[in-house]
Amino acid sequence: MIEKAPKLDPEDFSRYYFSKGYSEDSDVNALVDKANDNYEYWDTVKYKKRPDNCSAEELWKRIKMSRIMMSAQSWDKYKVSFGFTNKMQRLCHEFDMNFGQGWMYQPDITEDSKKQYLKSSLMEEAIYSSMIEGAATTRKVAKEMLRLKKLPKDRSQQMIVNNYNTIQFISGHKDTPLSVELLLEIHRLITEKTLKNEEDAGRFRTEEDDIVVFDVMAGETVHTPPEAEKLPQFAIDLCEYFNDSNAVPYVHPIIRGIIIHFMVGYFHPFVDGNGRTARALFYWYMLKEGYWMTEYLSISRVIAKSKKAYEKAYLYTEVDEMDLGYFIHYNMKVLEQAYRELKEYIQRKQTEKRTAHQYMRLGYINERQAQVIQRFVDDPNEVITVKEMQERFSISPTTAKQDIVNLMERGLLKEISFNKVKKGYIKGELFDAVLAAIK
Repeated sequence: MIEKAPKLDPEDFSRYYFSKGYSEDSDVNALVDKANDNYEYWDTVKYKKRPDNCSAEELWKRIKMSRIMMSAQSWDKYKVSFGFTNKMQRLCHEFDMNFGQGWMYQPDITEDSKKQYLKSSLMEEAIYSSMIEGAATTRKVAKEMLRLKKLPKDRSQQMIVNNYNTIQFISGHKDTPLSVELLLEIHRLITEKTLKNEEDAGRFRTEEDDIVVFDVMAGETVHTPPEAEKLPQFAIDLCEYFNDSNAVPYVHPIIRGIIIHFMVGYFHPFVDGNGRTARALFYWYMLKEGYWMTEYLSISRVIAKSKKAYEKAYLYTEVDEMDLGYFIHYNMKVLEQAYRELKEYIQRKQTEKRTAHQYMRLGYINERQAQVIQRFVDDPNEVITVKEMQERFSISPTTAKQDIVNLMERGLLKEISFNKVKKGYIKGELFDAVLAAIK
């Protein structure tokens, strides 16, 4: 359970607002600024090293007062507010400069490469968004299933397939206004064949469902969502908020998307799949607002790595008078990290591509074949199939098979049989000798 923080008394407002000593207390102000940059809660603030004349309660109240003074409002009906910190403003600017710009459109990043990056990112997002909600599988197995379009074997794999299909559906409907019917369709797509009762897919929960968020480790209920009778009106309000591009007061689109993410999680409108639906709506809102690079970001992978902080961001918001600053700050850090990982991924892939390019010196080797050769250099025990070639490079089965046949004719690959029908291809006997010729 999250510890309750000291509350501001009415007299605190005038004391902190008008106090000259408060404004000139540079040591304490520096602590306040740092706490706001990280949007820290009382449970960490109370342990901070402070000047002797400033108690933990005093420091906390100054932090709270500063957030009130920089408070921004959004969605008045639901009393959504947050302290709009300097760091949030800086990150909004950086996201605007990077997420809508064309740094990926460099001459050495081909359209085929961008398709591969996009497909990989969509798979990563589907896999990790499911893992956050308990899908039990490995990334390697899940990615192979998606790449080769295998049928899911269990509920965990079905969750991943559903997420992948939902993301593709959203990408194809990014300019479609959100409606209650479409919201329910998104939930149905996400939860299909994964619920105990199939009729729960694509419907709002009712009072009979008795849904709460329970922390198994702590053995306690950590969140009781609003009454089910409020859900039909909330869904209408959510769609209006989602679709309104000229809302007053103005709130930066990325922050509005994060607010949508939080509110769906807070209201918990469904029996199951609320987190996946909330993240899908954030993803959709970002695309709708023109942040096309969102498709390339593996946001859920970053969240999965910091799941505890993700859960705490929800809890801090609720326990601290619905101050969404905690959730906004956390998700902006996630976006920042996801963008950094994307750049590192593309740089790594471009380096691999340049390394593979040397194999084209063998003559009559195309770029796809060069990348296949590089895979066997990196892992001599690699096994590939025509279907995998087709999916990886977005080419026809005929083209994929011809690429492989050409490599077999050079002695670089050889065919093996998995069964009477299915074939695979491994490193050929002449592989090392042929490559030695270009060293």
